[in-house]
Amino acid sequence: MTSKYEIEALDSLDGISVAAWNTLAGDDPFLRHELFSALHGSGCASPETGWRPRFLALREEGVLRGALPLYLKDHSYGEYVFDWAWADAHRRCGYAYYPKLLSAVPFSPVTGRRLLADTAEHRRMLIGAALKMAVESGVSSFHCLFPGDGEAAEWKGAGLALRQGVQFHWRNRPDGGYADFDEFLGTLERDKRRKIRQERRRLQAEGIRFQWLSGHDAQPDHWRFFAGCYDKTYFDHHASPYLSLDFFLRLGRHMPENVLLILALREGRPIAAALNLHNDRTLYGRYWGTMAFVPGLHFETCYYQAIEFCIARGLALFEGGAQGEHKLARGLLPARTWSAHWLAHPEFAAAVGHHVRHEAQGVDRYLDTLNARSPFRKEAGSG
Repeated sequence: MTSKYEIEALDSLDGISVAAWNTLAGDDPFLRHELFSALHGSGCASPETGWRPRFLALREEGVLRGALPLYLKDHSYGEYVFDWAWADAHRRCGYAYYPKLLSAVPFSPVTGRRLLADTAEHRRMLIGAALKMAVESGVSSFHCLFPGDGEAAEWKGAGLALRQGVQFHWRNRPDGGYADFDEFLGTLERDKRRKIRQERRRLQAEGIRFQWLSGHDAQPDHWRFFAGCYDKTYFDHHASPYLSLDFFLRLGRHMPENVLLILALREGRPIAAALNLHNDRTLYGRYWGTMAFVPGLHFETCYYQAIEFCIARGLALFEGGAQGEHKLARGLLPARTWSAHWLAHPEFAAAVGHHVRHEAQGVDRYLDTLNARSPFRKEAGSG
């Protein structure tokens, strides 16, 4: 690295202007300064919750040229790439797995850039600085979660082991998009098409209607209702919610153009809600919850309404979140995801390398099986 470059580790983004950071982040809503500030300022991702920011900032003669979201983690919650077995193996052998170093968007298994730099040289500098920090701080490991295909290759080139996963994504037609939801349904196999129409008719017969709200439209009462739904989902699964009403209010206030809050209404009163973020290309399904069990309500609120929004706005992609084979029958196809891993202990590194190579073979077979079960008519393709 030449002397004109400086890389600094930051425990806060307060010293970086919103404009400078967002120039690097581009239009990805999950990389915006406002989202990280909402996570940190609300206390959801903070040292008290086991997320200690150590963001890397690369400057050239004082000008911000690159960045890497980075955290020291005291646990593995909120990551969606599961390494509990690796942590347990360290414990059983008398080694500490935590803290570890993690590059990720907290609580969000969304694919995208992590190395926020336009040049390959700057990205190499950030990779080198992250690994140097891992070595010098004495952590057990470094992990980068859900990078895109090209960035995953850069991490692999730096010697990290790549792990694969599977999500389910919906894609619009590339030639201008579907005209409407019925045209999309027409591309599905007959039994899949019939089932979706039946599910939608039942909800209509129940008198359930839907409302789309941007952050500009969502009022505090809407956010309070959504936060209650979100909390209930976690409590119903005997888990603690990661996010708070304060975070959701900050999100709506500071990123209103990126918010899609879907409300399910019965007799004019909300009974369920789903929160999505989006830019001009992609809708990201995030969280949902309901105060009343209605068959099919989850699929409509989380998937069909999201697909309708993508079609109406001309968005090319809908990322439906983590896991979920049930999404396949709704027109969301399997997509390979990546994570990159470096472990300090040579024997653990060798074991993890062997594990992820073996695991990748299983992912390949799983993807082949899923693709053979495509819900689309053979002559229709998948858009």
